[in-house]
Amino acid sequence: MDRIVINNVHKAFALKPGQTVVVDGQKSVRIPVLDGVDLTVRSGEFITLVGPSGSGKSVLLDIIAGLTEASSGEAMIDGGVVRRPHPKTAYVFQQYALFPWRTALQNVEYALEVRGTPKAERREKAQYFLHLFGLSGFEDRFPSQLSGGMQQRVAIARALSTDPEVLLMDEPFAALDAQTRDILQTELLRIWAQIKTTVVFVTHSIDEAIFLADRVVVMTARPASVKQIIDIDLGRPRDIELRNGQAFNTYRTQVWESLRDEVRKAQRDWALASGYAM
Repeated sequence: MDRIVINNVHKAFALKPGQTVVVDGQKSVRIPVLDGVDLTVRSGEFITLVGPSGSGKSVLLDIIAGLTEASSGEAMIDGGVVRRPHPKTAYVFQQYALFPWRTALQNVEYALEVRGTPKAERREKAQYFLHLFGLSGFEDRFPSQLSGGMQQRVAIARALSTDPEVLLMDEPFAALDAQTRDILQTELLRIWAQIKTTVVFVTHSIDEAIFLADRVVVMTARPASVKQIIDIDLGRPRDIELRNGQAFNTYRTQVWESLRDEVRKAQRDWALASGYAM
């Protein structure tokens, strides 16, 4: 069953008055970001998006989330066109986005509170998801009393507490150290295996993209479209030792070969826009 369908999505942002940008050799007052993106995500699938910096991956996520509108084309969830935030969609940002005046437990409860969930039920669910992420005993800690990894666990627990059918994740582990990042990737897969929500995960890390995904979607340089979709047949469950195997290395090479020219193009475009020669 298809959960997310993206049909020929284009997106361009208007510049401030007096500003212009060169597009295809011509001055323009709009920056094209997405250029005819087509993608279908099946129910319960884990998809990762990789592409050059600034290629529009996060913008595509925002369109799926209903946080911004496509200039043309459409994103659909369960057959309905997304025009506003979908009640069965949750979003985890790169920043931890926790309320500093609320404890870990209260932060997780908030997502349920705004949905009108009774107090006893939301307390029980919040405790359950904190336990899943290994945060039992930290329920009464404020964000400032938690490590970065713990704060992101709280943010993900908050998103999952609403039982989302679609979980959108925008580089949620990018700010973490390598060891914590590896641990949270494994924890996320463990919990995803239990709840089987549909996940679209943006990352710049090729290893992370391969380790997590059923399919890796390689995006072109801006304005982005889908360049290649690579099926990852590594079996599940997965552990960190998988990255040392030949099969993983083969996928790493395949993804990089698809991505390499797009990264170089993005660098050239940045250099031209900045007035540098390459």
